[in-house]
Formats: sequence, structure tokens, C-alpha cells
Amino acid sequence: MGSWFSTACPMPVNSVSAQSLDQYIQTSLRPSDDCQRRIDAAVAAICAALQYSRELPTVTGVATGGSYGRKTILRGNSHGTLVVFVSDLGQFQDLKRKNQHEILNKIFKRLKDFQLEMQLEAKMEIKGSYGGLTIQLSTERQSVTLDVLPAFDAVALSDKPSLWTYRDLKGALDMTQARPGEFSVCFTKLQQNFFNYRPRKLKDLILLVKAWYQQCQEKLRDAPLLSWYALELLAVYAWEQGCGAKQFDLVGGVRTVLELIKRPEELCVYWTVNYSFEDVTVRNVILRQIRSPRPVILDPTDPTNNVAKDKTCWQLLKEEAQLWLSSPSLKESPGPSWNVLPTPLHETPGHRLDAFIKSFLQPNQTFLEQVNSAVDIICTFFKEQCFRHSTTKVQKCVKGGSTSKGTALKTGSDADIVLFINSLRSYASQKNERSNVVKEIRKELKAFQRREARRQKFQVKFEVSKWNARRVLSFSLKSKELSDGVDFNVLPAYDALGQVQAGFRPPPRVYTELISVYKSSNIGGEFSTCFTELQRNFVVSKPTKLKDLIRLMKHWYKQCARKLKGKGSLPPKYALELLTIYAWEHGSGALDFDTAEGFQTVLELVTRYQQLCVFWTVNYNFENEVVKDLLLTQIRNTRPVILDPADPTGDVGGGNRWCWHLLAQEADEWLSSSLCFKDGTGAPVPLWKVPPMQTPGSCGVNIHPIVNEMFSLRIHGILP
Repeated sequence: MGSWFSTACPMPVNSVSAQSLDQYIQTSLRPSDDCQRRIDAAVAAICAALQYSRELPTVTGVATGGSYGRKTILRGNSHGTLVVFVSDLGQFQDLKRKNQHEILNKIFKRLKDFQLEMQLEAKMEIKGSYGGLTIQLSTERQSVTLDVLPAFDAVALSDKPSLWTYRDLKGALDMTQARPGEFSVCFTKLQQNFFNYRPRKLKDLILLVKAWYQQCQEKLRDAPLLSWYALELLAVYAWEQGCGAKQFDLVGGVRTVLELIKRPEELCVYWTVNYSFEDVTVRNVILRQIRSPRPVILDPTDPTNNVAKDKTCWQLLKEEAQLWLSSPSLKESPGPSWNVLPTPLHETPGHRLDAFIKSFLQPNQTFLEQVNSAVDIICTFFKEQCFRHSTTKVQKCVKGGSTSKGTALKTGSDADIVLFINSLRSYASQKNERSNVVKEIRKELKAFQRREARRQKFQVKFEVSKWNARRVLSFSLKSKELSDGVDFNVLPAYDALGQVQAGFRPPPRVYTELISVYKSSNIGGEFSTCFTELQRNFVVSKPTKLKDLIRLMKHWYKQCARKLKGKGSLPPKYALELLTIYAWEHGSGALDFDTAEGFQTVLELVTRYQQLCVFWTVNYNFENEVVKDLLLTQIRNTRPVILDPADPTGDVGGGNRWCWHLLAQEADEWLSSSLCFKDGTGAPVPLWKVPPMQTPGSCGVNIHPIVNEMFSLRIHGILP
């Protein structure tokens, strides 16, 4: 390579202002479009020459790997691999057993002939020795060095390897005593696919992190080197877990990756996109890796390959990461880091679950104060400014959702506001007139938005309603006083309860009227917003530790939802919340309990979803005949049945409505493989004894013995 271009970044990455990061990437880190095009054309020609050569009939395919193959090369000097799949290498162990010198010689000769035959847009240099073969492609401002590696094609034409592929990999490693990860080159096509569908912005984040690490290397010349691949995968993990959007704030991404680098002792990152826990052999390989000393970052294409091995380098990088985080360019820029956990819940031992919840799931005081401040702003607006020129008035403004119940996670700033409107005088009027009220609120909020924009105090951003019926208005509120925006869902409702005091129990007429409307529409839970205060009070009254267990269950649910996306509609989180309360009430009831036991019990109940029949009699019961008839009908429905304790028409278990079987499969997998259900000595934690089904008789209800016997027979599976 000539000396007519520089590989160094023009200025330190950690001195670039947040506002200039995008421009910096474009002008200093990304290869120019022309250079990239010319090198890509040369690589494509080389691949074709190798794959379709008469002199190399044994070549079955060619793939590009490394930074070049992942499309994450930096401007200047970069590296990659050119992986040549050869039929002579028909299994993993052939990479150790067969002499590849002859294969490389044939490739070298073909490349030399090709060099004479073709006039490429990039300068090409071929360097061969007994130890290897490299190709260097150069333009005026870019150079890429490709290591040529013969390999066994582990996936052939398939986009996803079979279970046998990884069983064979494990067997080959044992047979040849090869190093873990030594055969990773065979999965180059899978590595390409893993990065191919990532957005350009994520690859820009990767370039920033790599440029920073390159500058760290210059500063720490004698330190052991960390794999580029490890940092690339860490950036992908941070984005997947904390953002997932095509467009995002680069500062938040950088902060998140640096925060993860600061915690190498906890880092455990892996994917199950190509391999999973399904097969016992593969599961044992994965578990052995992810339970080894941290940091662990598993290659998503090769479960034997931990790409984050060198602890010394990570310790040095911790200090450099803190320097960038403390630099004015990041410290003074707005926008928080994403909430990404360095350690997965799955690999957290049972005796560490309380610390896991405290460190990663409980919102901090700043978050709570921020949400409360935003709620006060919006509630004040609704009470004092909204509907000023209308006969419509807000009777009361009630905060709902997880923030009001004390079960909010650290990962979001959501608030549900239920507005009880004087014009909504019945369940029917709520159903018929709610959309008009939403339109009126939207109009008033837009006026509020314009006024505050002039004062430069608040910003209101409207989102499209998630319901076609327009029964909710979704928007976000931002202000200089809030470090992060708060998302709101505003729901107008009929004030069916009136003034709700401590210990309040609705009169029977509230529910008889509700049931009358329900019978005409048969839509359960349609008016659950009317009972927001009862829903809130039901959870608020529970012990703090139970609310933490609910947080843990919601975090588990979010992980399942991400994994199962597109496979079917999961039951609502509220169902899992209620199931957790039920498990605690019937299995423990103590203010202080073992979190691992509670977690395990709830998952066990999820696996028994086809038996679940759960209800409460705190707000309604069997005394009123109308309510009694509805309850008996509800609890005879297809399992699972989980009745909203505030609304007897709301069955959040839903029978066959949701894909409980998907959630049950995940629960079963966790129960069999997660460390969460082992104590500090490695012994299994016990289950609480919780019946999956309640009967009216078990709640002290005096009904006909034959009816109660029928429910008992269903518990034992004697009746369907």
C-alpha cells in the first residue's frame, strides 16, 4: 500500500460535539461512495473469478467476512476476509486434518491469472506465503486487506443451520481438540446475514465505536487487542435491547455502548437466532459458555465462540469509556442512554434476583419525579384550561397504568390519564360519544401546543391512536424541565363510581348496569376505564416486594414478546400481573418472601394455562343474583379465565383469544434451563403450592353443592 492517504481520524472521536456526530461520520469515518463502489466491484469480480473458474472446480462458493463483509469498514485502512468454500473440506474437522497449503496455492495461481486478465477500478496486490494468502485492494483514499481463508460450507444454500450442524461442530471440536470458535469461519455467510438487515444508522454507531477504539489502541499501544467483532456485536445488542428503531439519537447509542463497556464483569450477551436451547447438546454448549467468567459475548453464528475473552483489555477500556462519558461532548448533550442490561435475567441466580430488580428494573427517583411532574402539568391543563369554551367539563382526572400502581419499569415513561367527563352520563353514552370527546381534547391540546411553543416551554407531539374507534388520545410531552419525554394515553370515561374513598366497594347497581350493557354487546372489559381507581387500589395496597415481583414478571414478558414477535398475539401484561398477585396470595401472603420461589410459581402457573380459573370478590361477589349469574358464566368459560378484580365482564385470561401456548412454551423452557430457579448453592428453589383453579366454594360462597362439585371435578381434569 502506498503512503498517499492517512488512516488516522482527523480529530479525536470523544471531542466531537453531539450535534456534529452525523456529519463527522459522513466526512471522516465512512468510506467515500466512489471508493466503496470501486472496491466492491473489484471484490465481486474476484469472487466470480474464483467461483466459476475451470482451474478451481472444487470451489462451491465465496463469501466476504470480517468488517468488510459486515459493511462496517472505516475510512482509510480496513480489513476483511474472503472465505472460499471448497468441496474438499467436507466437514469441520477437515480444517484441522487436511493441509490447506495446496488449496491456497491453487487460489493464488488463479488470482495471479485473474490479475493479468482483468483491469480493475481498484489497485490489486496479492501476497502469498506458506502461512497464508492476502489480497489488498486500494483506491486513492481507501484500502481493504482481505485474508483468503478456505473453509467448509456449514450452511450451504440454507439461511439457517440445522440442529445437526451445531452437534457436528461440537463433535469436531472435541475430536480435533480445536479451540472454541476455531471453525467460526465456516459460518461467514450467517455472519453476513446477521448484519445485512441492520439499519445504516446502527452501522454508523458501530463506526463511531470502532473509531474510538482505534484511537484507544494508539494510546494503549502495549495493551492486548480486543476483537473488532466483539465491539460490533455489543453495539448491535445495545441497539436491539434499547432502541430497535431505524432512526435514533446517536448520543443515546454511544452512551449505552460505553456504559456496557464499563461493566465487563457483568457482560453476558448472546443470541438465539441461529442456534437455541432446544437441542440438549447445543443447550449444554451455550450454557457452558454463558456461565463462564464474564465478559461473554457469543458469536450469534457459533455458540462455541466467545469473542470477548481478554479481561485485561476490557479493564483498560473501562477507563477510556469513562473518559468519553465524562467529556463535554457527551456530558452536556441532551438525551439519556438506553436502558440495556449487561446481564440477562435468564442467567441471574435466584439469590441475586432482588439485586437484579433493584439495579435494572426499579425506576429511580428522578424518573418518578419526572412522570409525576408531567402528570401534574397535563392534569392541570385538563382541569383548568381544557373545555374552557364548552359545556363539557372534567369531573376528575385519575392517573392509571403501572406508574400509578407502583409497578412501572425503568425502561419507559408512560402514563395513562383517565378523564371522567360530565357529558358521558352512562356506559352507553361513553360508547357513543367518546370519539367526539377525544376530538375535542385533541383540538384543545393543539391550541395548548401552539401557546407553549410561543413560550418555548413545552412541546407536545401527537401520535396516531392505537384504536380505530378513537377511544384514546396518545401524545408525548417534552419540556426543558424534563430530561426525557413522557408518553401519555388519555382516555375519556363515564364516572360510574363517583367519589372513591379508602375501602370503597361499589354498590351492586354499578355492576348490574354494566352487565346489562355487556349482554347487549358481549364485549368484555369494554368499560374497564370506568374502574381505573379500583384497579389501581387493588395493586397499590399490595406489599412493595410483590410489586417488585410484578416488575420482574413484566420484564420477562417483554423479553418473550420481543422473541415471539410476529408469531401470535400474546395475552395482555395485566393478565400476568393479576396471576402474580394470585400466586402470592395463595402461595405466600408474606410481606417478605423468596423472589425466586414467586417467579418460579408464576411461570409454573403459566404452563398450566389450560386449567387457570382466577377471580376475586373484593369489589363484586355472588350475593347479587345478576352479578352471580354473570360470574358463574364467566368461570365456566374456556380456560384460562382471569377476571379483572374491578370489572367482572373483563376476562383478561381470554380463553382461546390469545396465544397462551407460546407464553407457556417460553415459561417451560425457562423453568428447565434458567439459573433464576437455583439458590446460591446451585440447589433448586421450591415452588409455592398454588391451585390453578378457584371454585365459588373455595371463596366461601354458598352455592348448590352439585355446582361446586362440578368446578372441583374440572380442577382434577375429570370434567372438560
